Amino acid sequence: MKTLTLLRHAKSSWGDATLADAERPLNGRGERDAPMMAERIHKAGIRPSLIISSPALRAWTTAKVLAEEISYPNEFLQREKDVYLASKNTLLDVIGEQDNGFNSLLVVGHNPGMTELANFLQPGLTQNLPTCAVVSLNIDTNDWDLRDIGSVELALYDFPKRQPDES
Repeated sequence: MKTLTLLRHAKSSWGDATLADAERPLNGRGERDAPMMAERIHKAGIRPSLIISSPALRAWTTAKVLAEEISYPNEFLQREKDVYLASKNTLLDVIGEQDNGFNSLLVVGHNPGMTELANFLQPGLTQNLPTCAVVSLNIDTNDWDLRDIGSVELALYDFPKRQPDES
C-alpha cells in the first residue's frame, strides 16, 4: 500500500509584473491558507516519508509551511524541477522514479497537472483543484509506477473554502 498526497501550492501574488512566474511569492490569502491547510493535513494524520516540491517560490513556500506544521525536517524537502508546471504524465514520471522504500509521498505542484493527476487516480473527483487543495489517496500497490494500478481509496480531499461539515 502506498499513500500519495497531492498539494496544490497556495495562492500566489501577481502584484509585481517584473517577477518571473517561478519567482511569484504567496499573496495574503496564500499566507493565510498554507498554514491552515497544513494544520488540516496534520490533523488528518498524513505523515509523508518524502515531500517533493516544484522549485517555484509559491510551491516551495507552501512545502516549507507544511513541513513545519507536521515536523518534517526542512533539510529533507526535495525540490524537483520537473514538477514545475508539470503535466499529469510528467508528474507520473517523477512519482515513478521514487524509491519504493517510501510508502507515503507528498507532491507540491501546480495546475492543470495536479487536477489531471488527481482525476486520473480518482476519476471524476473535481474539475479544478483550488489553490492549496489537498488530495490524499491510498493506493493498492507496492510500486510508485502508478500508470497501471489496482484500487485507489480517497483518504482526504480538502481545500481552504471547504466547510468542516462538507463531505
